[in-house]
Amino acid sequence: MLRQGRYETVNKKIEKKSEKKDGQLILRLDKDERDEFVKLCKKMDTSASREIRRFIRSFMKENGA
Repeated sequence: MLRQGRYETVNKKIEKKSEKKDGQLILRLDKDERDEFVKLCKKMDTSASREIRRFIRSFMKENGA
């Protein structure tokens, strides 16, 4: 049996996962740069998409959006 606080945390995680992203950003970049970026992300146990999203959020925060 889960304690109330833990149950709420589990519910929040489930809710967060069910929020779907519905926008796309298509980039054109050099194939070798893309391949190296993806390779580096895998080496760091992350995904290219996650790192691009993290960059965008950071950029927006730093620039007042």
